[in-house]
Amino acid sequence: MKTKLIILIIALSSSFAFSQKKVADKFFENFAYIKASELYQKAYNDGDDSEHVLTRLGDCYYNNSESEKAVEWYGKAIEKYKNINPEYIFKYIQSLKSVARYEEANTWLKTFKEIQNDDRRVKDLNLNSLEKYNELSSTEGVYVETINLPLNTQYSDFGGYVQGDQFIFASTRNASRKVYKWNDEPFLDIYEASISTSDNGPEIDNIEPIKSDDMNTDFHEATVAITNDGKTIYFTRDNVTKRKKLSYDRKGTSHLKIYKAELVDGTWQNIVELPFNDDVFSTGHPALSPDNNTLYFVSDREGGYGQTDIYKVHISTDGIYGNPENLGPQVNTEGREMFPFVDKDNMLYFSSDGFLNLGLLDIFKSDALNNSEAEPVNLGAPYNSGYDDFAYFIDSEKGTGFFSSNRPGGKGGDDIYSFGIYECKQTITGIARDSETEAILPMVSVELIDETGKVINTVETNDEGAYTFEDVDCNKTYTIRGSKPDYKDDLVEVTTDDENDKEHTADLSLIPLIKGNEIVINPIFFDFDKWNIRPDAAYELENIVAVMREHPKMVIKIESHTDSRGRDNYNMKLSDRRAKSTKDYLLSRNIAPERIESAIGYGESQLVNDCSNGVKCSKEKHQENRRSKFIIINDYN
Repeated sequence: MKTKLIILIIALSSSFAFSQKKVADKFFENFAYIKASELYQKAYNDGDDSEHVLTRLGDCYYNNSESEKAVEWYGKAIEKYKNINPEYIFKYIQSLKSVARYEEANTWLKTFKEIQNDDRRVKDLNLNSLEKYNELSSTEGVYVETINLPLNTQYSDFGGYVQGDQFIFASTRNASRKVYKWNDEPFLDIYEASISTSDNGPEIDNIEPIKSDDMNTDFHEATVAITNDGKTIYFTRDNVTKRKKLSYDRKGTSHLKIYKAELVDGTWQNIVELPFNDDVFSTGHPALSPDNNTLYFVSDREGGYGQTDIYKVHISTDGIYGNPENLGPQVNTEGREMFPFVDKDNMLYFSSDGFLNLGLLDIFKSDALNNSEAEPVNLGAPYNSGYDDFAYFIDSEKGTGFFSSNRPGGKGGDDIYSFGIYECKQTITGIARDSETEAILPMVSVELIDETGKVINTVETNDEGAYTFEDVDCNKTYTIRGSKPDYKDDLVEVTTDDENDKEHTADLSLIPLIKGNEIVINPIFFDFDKWNIRPDAAYELENIVAVMREHPKMVIKIESHTDSRGRDNYNMKLSDRRAKSTKDYLLSRNIAPERIESAIGYGESQLVNDCSNGVKCSKEKHQENRRSKFIIINDYN
């Protein structure tokens, strides 16, 4: 984030420069990092490779999020000076992660932990593995669409915030403003625009400075929060006097403050400073609770855990502000916690470089406002990158929102990105055919069944035999079942993956049950020397039941046959018992007795091949002779 507002300190002290390095120091102290880096580089080229010059070069590039160069100069400093301040090692680690050099970052993180073993920024060191970084940087299985907004300019634009049909953000686009030497861009102003939704993302039009005569000054204004009724706005501003000039502390530093204004006749008026500001520390980045009774903000005041912490203050019904309270170690670290936002479910979102991250500032969410023990969760890609990612805003009901980033590929220093959370959905389609003739089968009932066995949806094939299931969940396994009278059901398993809008093909091949004058099913088996109907045989006989119910006039006869093994007379009696057991099963399923003309066993008297007595045959050949036949003996249509 090239406009680092919360540690935005404007110092106007001046002194005479006696060396290249001292001149560079003066620019550095005034946060003019571009000019400072040029002068430090000149000092280095002239032979000054002191720890001061090397780390200051690293800091110049680190503070402007130029991670490749920060890695170069911090690396030189750490290699040359073994007892360097550990904070430079931490910045080196952050810069390495920013450029995806995770293995090196891990190595240095272990070194940092050995030196700073009580630093909470490394409490999750066991999680800081290459796999974890890869997991956070991967978008596999993440269904979020991000768009770099057309409103972004070559300058810095960030902090998108929606109130009703208004879109409010901060920008340095006003070229008539003074130039801020940190990044050689104009100072920030607050802008507003109209916003609407479309299939292509948010439509933002009519951009203009926020409607107020007094809100935008010659200095920084940014990061707003607006009450639910739209009548009060809180915003961050440099410490500006009534004469609209910067105010400084004893060291010549100007800090940030939070102000509020009221909406009067369509413009923001009656700007006042909040009472918990101070001239000796910064206070900024306001955010409101869903009921507007709590104001959250960021500050570097004394008593915090790190460089900048997130605080809260209660607002009473009569507008009195309570004492600021630090959100504690579940949210704040030795690093920077910035840009809080609280959604309608009281979920806290903020940016930090103190927790497990991809480098520089990452966006986190935390349930700490509802559960004091809750740990922050890194949102990962695509919200986070190796660069500064911040100013998160979400409409949790719609699953849409905005965040800001200075990641590569943007249009300016900082850009605003919209995002939309969507469900990964896929399509399953196919054609049903007759397995023997390949003829297409219309009017096949096709069921989509989930892993629990629940039927999710049922459709019917059209005249072309085609069916489609749309909006099927990703990363699931389904069974497709095709059913049609006079056919056996066909089952096909489909496993979806994590590619949104992917189409899977699952064709169905239904085996016909009626072939000529027979109902043909898979062989039904009996235990050795027995004739009772086993469950697997009953399962097959249900196909006979289904066909006969579909054709109420159909009359059949049952034949049971054996192979040639065993005595002829015994096989005759055994097959007859099996035929009659088969008939009894059908009668038990309410098939009328008159619809079964006969049930006769023929033993081995009607072999279908040459495997008669005394002929050696394979098991498969003998199996051909062990069969039951269901012969249709009438015109049933």
